[in-house]
Amino acid sequence: MKQKILIVEDEFIVANDLRIMLEKADYKVCGIAPSVVKALELIATKEPDWILLDIFLQGDKTGIDLAGQLTEMGIPFIYISANTNQGILEAAKATLPYGFLVKPFREKDLMVMLDIARYRHEQNLKYNQHAEPSLHKQIEYIVEKQEPISERLKQISAVLHPVVPFDFLWITKSNPRTTTKDTNIVRSADGGFSMLNNETLLKEINVSNRDFKVWNATALVHNTKPIFNGYDFRRLRMENLWIQTLSDHYKLESALVTEIERNGEQFQFVFFNRLSDLYTKVHTGVINQFKKSLELVLDQVIYGKDIAVEIPVQTSPAVTKPIVKRENPEIQKDFNGIIGNSNLLHAAFKKLELVAPDDTSVLILGESGTGKEKIAQTIHKLSPRKNKPLVTVNCAALPLTLIESELFGHEKGAFTGANEKRIGKFEQADGGSIFLDEIGELPLEAQVKLLRVLQEKEIERLGGNYTKKINVRIITATNRSLEKEVAEGRFRLDLYYRLNVFPIELPALRQRKEDIPALVAYFISKYGKKSSSTVTGIAAEALHELQAYDWPGNIRELEHLIERTMLLTEGETITKIDLPNPASSAGFSGDDHFKIKTMEEMEREHILNILKMCKGKIFGTGGAAEILNIPSTTLNSKIKKLGIKFEFVK
Repeated sequence: MKQKILIVEDEFIVANDLRIMLEKADYKVCGIAPSVVKALELIATKEPDWILLDIFLQGDKTGIDLAGQLTEMGIPFIYISANTNQGILEAAKATLPYGFLVKPFREKDLMVMLDIARYRHEQNLKYNQHAEPSLHKQIEYIVEKQEPISERLKQISAVLHPVVPFDFLWITKSNPRTTTKDTNIVRSADGGFSMLNNETLLKEINVSNRDFKVWNATALVHNTKPIFNGYDFRRLRMENLWIQTLSDHYKLESALVTEIERNGEQFQFVFFNRLSDLYTKVHTGVINQFKKSLELVLDQVIYGKDIAVEIPVQTSPAVTKPIVKRENPEIQKDFNGIIGNSNLLHAAFKKLELVAPDDTSVLILGESGTGKEKIAQTIHKLSPRKNKPLVTVNCAALPLTLIESELFGHEKGAFTGANEKRIGKFEQADGGSIFLDEIGELPLEAQVKLLRVLQEKEIERLGGNYTKKINVRIITATNRSLEKEVAEGRFRLDLYYRLNVFPIELPALRQRKEDIPALVAYFISKYGKKSSSTVTGIAAEALHELQAYDWPGNIRELEHLIERTMLLTEGETITKIDLPNPASSAGFSGDDHFKIKTMEEMEREHILNILKMCKGKIFGTGGAAEILNIPSTTLNSKIKKLGIKFEFVK
């Protein structure tokens, strides 16, 4: 039976081209919808199996808004969009699509994407992975932590920021109006977050309590308008003295407003940014989809009971009662050698146990130092292939000229210096598993070969004239955003979705600080046995310092710090920790609020400035294309890709 596909695309020419491609490949196109409203009508009457979904559509709603409803209906979807800047990609990723096609694309790309998406959908049904969007799950884990409100809000901010970027977040009760529980979260130049109560905030911006009460007597009046960019934001400043004061001090230029109702009371979340034209309908779509997460933040964090710090800072050195002892290793709990009992880590363990007995490809995502290789070893250890080899390859360390030879082997005489036959890593792993670490570093030429191995289950040695069937399970890992690599042409889209069948995300150490005591105990025991150190424990005050630090280098950084500290400690207890200094912002004063911009942000800002100077004119003499010295077609593509809309230029 033909699969029915609904195309949700507001450009008729693009939609019609898609229809022709799909019908040629024996799919049934059951309709074309230019808006979310029309799409919902067609879904109700036509009952499609799949939906191809553009992000920017006619009307107030975007594809992001529709994505949330599709997930609830259980209808799989693939994004098709020309907007591939990092913010758009992160927002789209949060809705858990089965694929993302970047316009313009070839017919072959579409067919490969649909093939991969069907396979991923079958696997997700098998493992029941799409029960709930991962961003909500992350926030759910954080709000349940036994940590102070300020610490949990910092972690929630770090989760929210990629999909709704902000430099200042103001959370307040708007009806009935009260500012006693106002929450103010500031993003610093180094990317960290800090929470300020009203008293601290007023002191920082030098405003009196009397002025604050007068200026902030009413909530932000937005008349259901969620986005304030450019002129709209400047008008908002004139109408609201409190917004004016905040934006003057923190150099804020745009705002995104959403309201949450809880038990008959209204609350406002106001996201501010220093860029003047950042927020779009995509961000309102993301906020609408994750309102349940914001409700959790209100109920269990801001208006919940604060939790006392587990390890209080002591006024006198706590050297008599070390927290951990080397002679009591039984206090450690682990999962096949992985230390930790946090909810986020156990969520990863649960996924690991589900997928390990199968042959499904696994993509391990996480920052450097989070233990991705340990997870790969555990997957192999728990699989039916455990008695066969696990071959590890660091893709970042492979010399460019020898990648193909290293992975697939070569015959004698295949190239100068090939004096004997070489068995490649895939052939060595036959019957077992291969772990490709830092897969994002693999060059495009090698990605083509890897895709063939995944699809055909066979390899061909360099210089060889025959192929050999292999039986290998592929486990990959990366600390990069592969979506961004795809958008920028450095990673193949079809390979990404072939590898991303079953992703396992490892939390950063700053997201699971409750595991630090167990990790410290483990490292003290480990290095106590290896060295002549007499250290057997750590004082409460020193452990509290470790839990207050954000660990950009994650577990690897913690391990090296404990090893170094043990060597420098005299006696049995660590009482002092020499933590690294946070990323220096020397040269930038606190008042400058310096923000390092990506190349994409700089390009977007420059194009916007030129468009404003040309009053929106793109073509012809005095147009933006002429000034930028690029073809007008190229400029149009960039404008679309960077999400620049006409209202930003006015």
